[in-house]
Amino acid sequence: MPFDSLRSLRTRPLLVNRLPKGPYYGILAEFATPADLYHACERVRDAGFTQWDAHSPFPVHGLAVAMGLRRSPLPWIVLGMGLMGAALGFGLQWWVHASAYPLVISGKPYFSWPAYIPITFELGVLFGALGAVFGMLGLNRLPMHYHPLFRSKVFERVTDDAFFISIESWDPLFDPSATGKLLESLGARSVELVES
Repeated sequence: MPFDSLRSLRTRPLLVNRLPKGPYYGILAEFATPADLYHACERVRDAGFTQWDAHSPFPVHGLAVAMGLRRSPLPWIVLGMGLMGAALGFGLQWWVHASAYPLVISGKPYFSWPAYIPITFELGVLFGALGAVFGMLGLNRLPMHYHPLFRSKVFERVTDDAFFISIESWDPLFDPSATGKLLESLGARSVELVES
């Protein structure tokens, strides 16, 4: 993805891309610099919003902390998948050599575990990589072939030189006029109500 998109995973279910009911997707505010975006994220977080996102053309150091995001569960998914792959590789080799087809090869015992290590390691790496790819896709709710923010002409600059905050209309604190005024008070260059 060409821009840094950080999404809170607090209340929406994973693997589901739902648009809010009603005429508006939410509100979009443009900021001039990464520092302005950072400070605006802190203020939006402190205001109590939970369904919002920050967008920038490059990663902004500390933005996840400013947004109040918790740590990603992706490392645990990768660890679990890697351990499962290693266990499956080791178990399959044990079953084949010691149980299903017990053959004495070069005088080795049926359970010659040092010979199992390369396949065990490689299947652990393979399953860990698959866990990383599919876990990332699931946690980011991808692929999402359409997003309402793409209707905004101003948002087209997000991959070039613009910094944005979008607050979604299903946030409990969302009010089109009050939220817009809050974003304007934070120094937004432009504030736009985005239709669904």
